[in-house]
Amino acid sequence: MSTDELESDITRQTENSPRELLTRTFFFLCAALSIVTTISIVVLLVTEAAKFFSVTAPLMGVTGQTASIVDFLTGTTWEINSGEFGVLTLVSATLMITIGSAVIAIPLGVATAIFLSEYASQRARSLLKPALEILAGVPTVVYGFFALIYITPALSVVFPSIGTFNMLSASIVVGIMIIPMVASISEDAMSAVPDDLRQAGYGMGATKFDVATGIVVPAALSGIFSSFILALSRAIGETMAVTIAAGSRAQFLNPANPASFLEGSLPMTAAMVQLLLGDITGGGLAYRSLFAIGLVLFVITLVMNVISDFVAQRYREEY
Repeated sequence: MSTDELESDITRQTENSPRELLTRTFFFLCAALSIVTTISIVVLLVTEAAKFFSVTAPLMGVTGQTASIVDFLTGTTWEINSGEFGVLTLVSATLMITIGSAVIAIPLGVATAIFLSEYASQRARSLLKPALEILAGVPTVVYGFFALIYITPALSVVFPSIGTFNMLSASIVVGIMIIPMVASISEDAMSAVPDDLRQAGYGMGATKFDVATGIVVPAALSGIFSSFILALSRAIGETMAVTIAAGSRAQFLNPANPASFLEGSLPMTAAMVQLLLGDITGGGLAYRSLFAIGLVLFVITLVMNVISDFVAQRYREEY
């Protein structure tokens, strides 16, 4: 019997063993459970959100009050008592927090990753990286109170007109929250770059800074960009920190206007919390708007993850 035939026979016997079959069945069930859970969430959001819109509500057997899908997607006023459900108000607040947190987390996270990957000693890396990742374990409600008690009073010294609840402090605290994600994933991507590329740069007379910024970062660009998208997806879905720090009064803000960051507004996740804690009727219009907001939030996050996968596949370097 040849070597290939012997290996094939051993593999076949191993795959047919009871232990191997049990292991394969267990992992298959785990994968199937993840898929079923995802599909169930999507079906729940779509079916319940459809009851909210006047176009699809009759098809779902809903005969009560409904909302226009056009007004929902294009409206700039969110007022439940008057029946105005313009989700752009909530999206603008979420977008401002995402932009503000990105301005903070991306440069600090990448700089931290460069230091850990290229400058820090092995001992320093073993101490600093776990310490950095502790930030990810702090409860988000603690971040919210931290923003309200410490960050906002500090900002009021520089900006006297800033409100107690404002987008700037919410952006800062969310940016601090997602720094570990950017730094950790980016550092892993940089560490995966072969040392041969670094040594080639040093052989050409490049400094450590030149090698880090001109060779390592471009080579790890797909992983770094993926960390950006994942971190921003985390920022979009943040709930408790922005609920406490950003305020509860929904108003449409212009993300392109820096002065808007000094005002408070209501992000999508905070609006969902406010609705759940308020006096809403199960099955009513306000209750069904929860699922409409959730569906918009899901679509935004899904699009960002698809972009992340595309960029990772398009610009991935194989060594």
